[in-house]
Amino acid sequence: MEGEDERSEDDRSFSKASIPKRIAICAAGAIVNIIFAVVVYAIVMATSGVYISNEVDSTIPEYAAAQVGIQSGDKIVELNGKKVKTKYDLDKIMSKSKGEEIAAKVDRNGEILEFNIKPTEVKSKVTGMYLDEKCKVITVEKGSSSEKQGIQANDVITKVNNTEINGDANKIVEALQQEGLKTILLTVKRGNAEINIEFTPDYVSSYFLGVNMKMAPDTFLNRCFYGVMETKEFAFSIVDNVKQLFTGKVGVDQMTGPIGIGEMVSKTNGFKEFIYLMALISISLGVTNLLPIPALDGGKILILIIEAIRGKPMKQENEINIQLLGFSILIALSIYVSYNDILRLF
Repeated sequence: MEGEDERSEDDRSFSKASIPKRIAICAAGAIVNIIFAVVVYAIVMATSGVYISNEVDSTIPEYAAAQVGIQSGDKIVELNGKKVKTKYDLDKIMSKSKGEEIAAKVDRNGEILEFNIKPTEVKSKVTGMYLDEKCKVITVEKGSSSEKQGIQANDVITKVNNTEINGDANKIVEALQQEGLKTILLTVKRGNAEINIEFTPDYVSSYFLGVNMKMAPDTFLNRCFYGVMETKEFAFSIVDNVKQLFTGKVGVDQMTGPIGIGEMVSKTNGFKEFIYLMALISISLGVTNLLPIPALDGGKILILIIEAIRGKPMKQENEINIQLLGFSILIALSIYVSYNDILRLF
């Protein structure tokens, strides 16, 4: 577009348009990506799949819900002041509870009952490492037991307690779940060397109400309703992933580039999975492109906002240098991500 990269004196050029128009032009492509993804995902979710409602099917003895008197047929409508419409809402609130008492509102045959529930704590073993289908370590969480005990990305786990696992990650899980066993011996192939690591997993606490929820009736209205709910969570999960990247909770080495995306597409199973992945890529592109990073549309929008605040445009030379710097960083990041994708493949 004339006037987008270099300023033009033509009255119809991009650089001569008003700031709101230029911002709208810069944001349009990313917004179309996001809208396309949300529409596709909503259609897919509304026309297929089964959904779990907020109605209790049964309670688990000795867990919190059964102890306070929650019954089959009750609808959990609110937890700690937050509406519960699906099981996903319930799980999301519980994951943030940290074991503290929860104020619950339950609909029992039209009557709203209130309960104060202290969730039941369940401890489980975690490794802090993520494996591919060949038991190759994709990434290691910072501060996890895996990192502390020397496991690295691209290590391949070949044996557990001196027994060949032949790429079966379930054998690692089975060994960890053995009652009374606190440490297992992992044999790791790193390059041409084999390393034995005495591995002690971390213990994490999860908190549960102890309820099994009913499936929602398979009606057109329910499909539309739960499709919209899942689409909303899908969209917000992308934003949350971006936040985790910038706060350091997710490392750059966990990002996937064109090579990794191509591999994922080749492994899709059926049309629905393919469409889901297509929507995920589209919304990821849209959200990423709106980030305030030079060379992306979000970076251009930021420069336009600065121009509006200052009342005059930035020097063209400075703007070009900023864009070139951002472009160089993006190219370097692309090379790094592609390199990691290749390592995962081989």
